[in-house]
Amino acid sequence: MKFVEKSDTLLNYLWSALITLSVICSVIFGKTHNLSNALIDSGAGSLELIMTMAGILCLWSGIMKIASESGLTSVFAKLFAPVLRPLFPRLNKDSEAFESISMNISANLLGLGNAATPFGLKAMKQLHQLNGCKATASNEMVVFVVMNTASLQLLPTTLAVLRQSYGSKAPFEIIVPVWISSACALCVALILAVTLNKSPVKKLKRKRAV
Repeated sequence: MKFVEKSDTLLNYLWSALITLSVICSVIFGKTHNLSNALIDSGAGSLELIMTMAGILCLWSGIMKIASESGLTSVFAKLFAPVLRPLFPRLNKDSEAFESISMNISANLLGLGNAATPFGLKAMKQLHQLNGCKATASNEMVVFVVMNTASLQLLPTTLAVLRQSYGSKAPFEIIVPVWISSACALCVALILAVTLNKSPVKKLKRKRAV
């Protein structure tokens, strides 16, 4: 998947540039001691955060794995079929790609971004195999990436764990704003993706790539 490799390479360059720029600025402005303190504090904070989130992520990841191994993926696919079929009209609802997309959406609905990632990668790989033009992302791939990025979260589990780890007494009190914001983001993103997929420019690029 060349476009995925290019994206990873671009992100690697971006993060490397940001880190290098931070080190250079700390040296120029004589703030190396602040940089050292930040590295130590962030390292310790990262370990504490990982230990805090490990339990809930392991629990839900295990549940998603059980669902995958027990055949519940096909059940999820049937449940989401009425919603997903209009977005993926060329995709067979009994295909593995459709099941992977359904499981990815299920994990995202529970606010489990890390648990959703394996299903998302699997779905993208399967969609790429079904893509007739390997050099250009298919409409299904574009729509899925948009749905995965601007995902609707009914139960923001990861966010609630983060809030609890930082001392919140009611970590789920932001659930209604999360519903509203994620629903608005998803609707706008899907409208743009579907509209641009139907544009003459996109169709012309795909013809040239073929």
